[in-house]
Parts: sequence; C-alpha cells; structure tokens
Amino acid sequence: MLNTNAVPQNLLAQWDVLVVDDDPYSLQVATIILSHYGAQVATATNGQEGLESARRLRPRLIIADLSMPVLDGWGMVEQLKKDRATMDIPAIALTAHAMIGDRAKAMAAGFHNYLTKPLTPSTFMNDLMRLLVDIPELSGHLNMGD
Repeated sequence: MLNTNAVPQNLLAQWDVLVVDDDPYSLQVATIILSHYGAQVATATNGQEGLESARRLRPRLIIADLSMPVLDGWGMVEQLKKDRATMDIPAIALTAHAMIGDRAKAMAAGFHNYLTKPLTPSTFMNDLMRLLVDIPELSGHLNMGD
C-alpha cells in the first residue's frame, strides 16, 4: 500500500483531470486531493457535461461516476470510446454499488478500472495510485520524484 505521506506533492503536475459526478461531496474530495498533488481539475455533474468537457479539454484522465442523471457513466464512456478525439483517454469508474463482477463489467465497457465510493480523503490517493501505476498510458507520466 502506498503511503500518501511519501507521495511527491507534484505527482500529478501538468495533468488535466476531469471528474464527473453528481455527488457534490465526491467532486469536492476528488478536486481538493487531485489539486494537492498538482493536477488541474475540471468537473462536470452529469455524463453529458462530462462528454462535452472531455471533447473540449482532452484531459489526461477521467474519473466518472456510473450512476448520474442526463447521461450515466456507462453511456458517457461508450460515447468517448466511439470518438477518435477521446477514445484513448483513460477513464476510471466510480461506483457506490460495488458488486462481484463490476470491475470486469466496467473494464469491458471501456473503463480502465474502478474506485468504490464514498471517496475518503485518507484513502483516495492510495486507491487511485494503485490504479494509475497499472495504466501504461499514465504510469510513465507520474512525477515520482528523485
């Protein structure tokens, strides 16, 4: 398990991260922590806004809730993967309803992995780092320090 005290504060420097969630608490936790580690964070409160933001911003990473109004995370990632401009952006799903088989289902839909909610400040960065180091498109861009 990673120790967030040992994680360089500039770990995500130069990263644009899009967080898509209709839960204000999850958006706040993710934004504060990702920003602390150097990321520029954009947010959206539903999948349609997230899709539009992803197309406009082309972030390095998307973290998206699965259950949202207007367009859910499943529909959003499906549309992202159909678009040449966004198909290669790694996406991590957020779910409050983690069940056996959900990881495989999320990955089959186009997500790289998933995190369970609620997002807690004490574990979020460790949980996210565990996923990022396994995504080849991202692991080489982590600022791991000297």
